[in-house]
Amino acid sequence: MTSAAGSVRVVPWWKEPTKDQWMAWWAAWLGWTLDAFDFTIFLLIMVPIAKTFDVPLTDVAVLFTATLWLRLVGATGSGWLADRIGRKTPLMLSILCYSICNFIAGFSPTFWFLFLFRALLGIGMGAEWPAGASLAMESWPARSRGFMSGVLQGSWSLGFLLSSLAYGLLFNSIGWRGLLMLGILPALAVVYIRFFVKEPEVWLENRRQQRAQEREVRAPLLRIFKRGTIGNTLTACWWMASGFVVYYSIYAMFATHLQKDLNLSPALVATPLALANLVAFLAQGFWGVVADKYGRRWAMIIPAAIGILVAPLYLVTTDFLWISIGFVLQGAFGGAIYGQNPSYLCERFPTEVRSTASGFCYHQGAIWGGLVPTIITYFSSNYGTGFAIPMLIGTIVASVSFVFALLMGPETKGKVLVADLAVA
Repeated sequence: MTSAAGSVRVVPWWKEPTKDQWMAWWAAWLGWTLDAFDFTIFLLIMVPIAKTFDVPLTDVAVLFTATLWLRLVGATGSGWLADRIGRKTPLMLSILCYSICNFIAGFSPTFWFLFLFRALLGIGMGAEWPAGASLAMESWPARSRGFMSGVLQGSWSLGFLLSSLAYGLLFNSIGWRGLLMLGILPALAVVYIRFFVKEPEVWLENRRQQRAQEREVRAPLLRIFKRGTIGNTLTACWWMASGFVVYYSIYAMFATHLQKDLNLSPALVATPLALANLVAFLAQGFWGVVADKYGRRWAMIIPAAIGILVAPLYLVTTDFLWISIGFVLQGAFGGAIYGQNPSYLCERFPTEVRSTASGFCYHQGAIWGGLVPTIITYFSSNYGTGFAIPMLIGTIVASVSFVFALLMGPETKGKVLVADLAVA
C-alpha cells in the first residue's frame, strides 16, 4: 500500500489473509493434527497389542503396513471428489472415517477385528490430506505459503507429540484399548468445518470455467500421466516415496527399538519421541521461512543432507542420553523435511487436478513407506540385527534418494495459484 507521501507500507504477512482464508487453514490444520494423533498412537502400542493377542510382532507390523497402503485408496478417491465437488465435503468425511475406525478398534475382540478397522482407518487417513492441503494452500497468499505449509505439515509432529504424551501419561491406567478409543475426539472438528469454512475462490472459479467452456475434467488421475505432465508427476512420486521411507525409517520402529532392544519404561520411551516431535514442528516452521526466501527445494534438501549425518548419533549407541540427544536433534533435520509437502505439491499441479495429483503422488509414497516397518522387523527378528541398524540404513539410503529427486524437480517459490484451465 502506498501512502500520500509516496512511501510504501508493507502489510505484515499475518494480516494479509482474510478471515475466510484463516478459517480454511485452521480446518486443514485441525484435521491433519488429529489425523496424526489417531495414526501414530499405534506406533507406541505395537508391543502390548502383540502380547494381548499372542501374535508375532511382525504380524502387528504388517497391520501397520496395510494401514499405510490403504491411504492411497482414500487419497485417490478423496482427491477426485475434491476436484469434482469441492474441498470441504471430502475433508469432513475423512475425519469421520478415521475417528470412528480408531474408536471401534479399541473394542477389538480378536487381532483380525483390529486388523480390519485399523486398515480401514488408512482410507480415512489418506483421504484427509489431499482435501485439507488443497483447501489450505489454495486459500493462502503466495507470500507466506511456504511458512504456513511448514506449520501445517509440521502439525503432524504435534499430533505425534500428543499421542506420545497420552501414551506416557495414560497407558498404565487405560491401556492400549483406551488410547485407541480416544481417537473418536477428532470427529468434533467436522462441526467447525461444516459451519465456518468456505471453498477456495480459485477452485470455485475453476469449476465455473470448466462448466462454462464444457471442458470438465472427469478423470483427473489419467490427466496427470499424459504428455506434458507425466514427468512432473513421476518426479513428484519419486520425491514422496523417498520422503516416506525416510520418515518411517526414523520414527516407525523407534519406540519398539527402545521397548524391545533396551527394555525402557513407557515414560522413557515417550520422552525423546515427544521432544523430537516438538522440535520437528518448530523446525518445519523455520524451514518454511527458508522456503519462502530461497525456494521450496533447498528448504528440504539442506535438512535431509544434515539428517544423514545425525542418524548415527542415536542409532549406534545404547546410551539413553545420547539416544535422546541425537533423536531430538534429528527432529530438526530428517524429521523436518516434510514441511513443503502441501505447498510444493499444490504448486506443481493446476487447479482442475490439484487434489487428485497431490493426493496420489503423496500417498503412493505410503506404499513404499509401509514396507519399512515390516522389513525392519523382519531383519531384527530373523537376523538378530536389532532395530537400530536397519533403521540407520533406511534413513541414509532414502535421504540420498530424496535429495536427488528434488534436484530433478521444478522450483515453485512465489507461484500464484490461478483458476485458468490448464489441462482440461
